Amino acid sequence: MDWTDLIDTAFSVAGNTDRTDRAEAVRTVEAAVITGERPVASTAGRHPDHFRKGVLVLTTHRLLFLKDGKPPVPVPLTAVTDAAVARTKFNGDVLTIVALTGSHRFEDVAKADVFAERVRESARLARLAPPAAPAVGPADAARADAATAGPGAGEQLVGQLERLAALHAAGALTHDEFARAKQRLIG
Repeated sequence: MDWTDLIDTAFSVAGNTDRTDRAEAVRTVEAAVITGERPVASTAGRHPDHFRKGVLVLTTHRLLFLKDGKPPVPVPLTAVTDAAVARTKFNGDVLTIVALTGSHRFEDVAKADVFAERVRESARLARLAPPAAPAVGPADAARADAATAGPGAGEQLVGQLERLAALHAAGALTHDEFARAKQRLIG
């Protein structure tokens, strides 16, 4: 599957037959692709701030929301902690992505359960993957060695970051304390 196939699938699901919109979405995604990133899945959905549907694109590295040729809103998969679906009368299937970067909500998502499962699995695989960029200096090498020291090291880091985020959300840590603690963990 390539980027064009991925966008075509999402637009078909959304019922959007406008070739100009499709071409613009493909150009937007291809311009934002990072080295080694490959397409995984796509679907249609609506951001709560928009009336018309957009495209949710899942890659090996990120979840992207594309709308009207605007720059995509990326959610790194290594930061995703959960993907849940709720059904509502007015908003259809609501997909909520919980990440260390915040919570992201998409309404009227087509095939939401299947897409949520793909997001969860892709996020798990992204956290287990070795870092993409090689270490540069001694401090970077030490962090890379610690991150790949053994099975579950990446999951431990994510768990520590989740606990920090929960403490911050509960008000136990100020924004500055949270930022400093997160920086110490990430490096």
